[in-house]
Amino acid sequence: MVVGEPQPVQTGHPILCVHTRLTDEVEEWKIQRSLRMVRELGADTIVEFIPWAYREPAEGVYSWAHTDMVVEHAEAQGLTVIARLGLVPQWAQPDDLENGASLNYLVSDHYDEFATFVEAFTARYRGRIDHIIIWNEPNLAFEWGYQPVDPQQYIDVLAHAVPAARRGNPEVVVLAGALAPTLEPPGSPAGLNDVLYLTDLYEAGFADYYDVLAVHTYGFRFPPEEPPAPDVLNFRRVELLREIMVRYGDADKPVIITESGWNDHPRWTKAVRPGQRITYTINGLEYAEENWPWVENLCIWAFRYPAPTYSWPDYFTLVTPEFTPKPI
Repeated sequence: MVVGEPQPVQTGHPILCVHTRLTDEVEEWKIQRSLRMVRELGADTIVEFIPWAYREPAEGVYSWAHTDMVVEHAEAQGLTVIARLGLVPQWAQPDDLENGASLNYLVSDHYDEFATFVEAFTARYRGRIDHIIIWNEPNLAFEWGYQPVDPQQYIDVLAHAVPAARRGNPEVVVLAGALAPTLEPPGSPAGLNDVLYLTDLYEAGFADYYDVLAVHTYGFRFPPEEPPAPDVLNFRRVELLREIMVRYGDADKPVIITESGWNDHPRWTKAVRPGQRITYTINGLEYAEENWPWVENLCIWAFRYPAPTYSWPDYFTLVTPEFTPKPI
């Protein structure tokens, strides 16, 4: 397939970004069409998941073809790529866990192998992908292999992965955190409140291991201007996390909201009506531009899924699997 010459992105909202979810898209024309539509939308940045499990199926054996294809088409559309790295390959998984739990269970015995992958990735895509996210939502048990969430363990992962990333690409920008909004209290088997988790990260030396804080902030049933509060999950909850950054002397570091948005499923308890979703999304983008100078990008989850889930997650997307743009 002809990739084509790089195209400029014309946008009135430079902070706009989308999570593309091309990870499981196998047909090249669909990758190309997705990224062309992203450019036409007016977003100049994408977040794309690059699973360690897919790219290193056997230890020391790398498979870069799919990522190469995504990067080539992203470049042709004038898009900046932020790569989220995670998902444990089978050869690095524990043998004694329940089915599925091991996909996100990175045991300390394999921190070095993960770091080796991170170095290989940043070296291969130096100058093409210069922004990486280390892991995803480590304050949720599901994303932490169903083991108790532990900020110190995440710091340990960063302590291995970040120096390796810089060996591969000294100019790499490391995003860390990627915290999920949750009110889970200490000791909960489901996770830990993101405000408490970030505080614990800083107490464990977090400031030394990242360049940009990655945050997930969803509106749920609230409009974007709803004030933040410790016991509320809403769009402005990111302001509580920013306060922690400032308190610990990290005010000079920016934030990238790597997941955000509203859902308009007709029966999900945390959804809004379709018209509200449109209004809230546009107003949220404008609110961020006017009030959050420390936010570099606001990334909408999600642009498109390769196939439907037949459940409420489908109502986060902007485009159907058949490439039909939704009203939003």
